[in-house]
Amino acid sequence: MDGTVVKLVKDYVLEHLDKSEETPNFEIYIVWKCKILQNWKYLLSTTLPDGMYYELTYDGDNKRWYLDAYKKFENKCICVGKLVD
Repeated sequence: MDGTVVKLVKDYVLEHLDKSEETPNFEIYIVWKCKILQNWKYLLSTTLPDGMYYELTYDGDNKRWYLDAYKKFENKCICVGKLVD
């Protein structure tokens, strides 16, 4: 399963790169994965400096993959109270 999701993301990334530039070398890595019954959920990213991450969901009932591509805009800490020691 891991090899399949890496290939799906690689194909997607290559399809969406700027064709007027040389294809950069990059790696794809799995950030998180989970299996619930017959379904899988993966979060992946690449070593490209584009801030993108990818969510792949496998629907085991219908034997289909769904790919969502996201761009990370910000990682912000919001404190909501006092920490207790």
